[in-house]
Amino acid sequence: MEDTRFNEVMDATVSKIRELADANTVIGKPIQTPDGITVIPISRVTLGFGTGGTSGSKGISFTGGNGGGVKVEPIGFFVIKDGNCRMISVAPPPLTTMDRIVEMMPDVLDKVDGIVNKNKEE
Repeated sequence: MEDTRFNEVMDATVSKIRELADANTVIGKPIQTPDGITVIPISRVTLGFGTGGTSGSKGISFTGGNGGGVKVEPIGFFVIKDGNCRMISVAPPPLTTMDRIVEMMPDVLDKVDGIVNKNKEE
């Protein structure tokens, strides 16, 4: 009986966490603008939980509890226009040089691609 109650507590906790942290929370629903631009919000989801219980001590059949927390942090938007996709970050500025390099890569690749395509056209 006590195992069943503990399992009920765990099932309820996991069920609520699944509701909060589904794929639509991380990658939001696309938003269409009147001028044909698609904007897709991107978030980082951090969650944690703990649960515990005891049974059969000093006449109490079951005692248990759980707790948890969820943090949803917007990190940016995918902007799709004319078949091109671009990431616009809203995260805080990078702390290290390597973070800056990783953040700059999409822009650098876009510029290199533009130069290559321009040279091909000429």
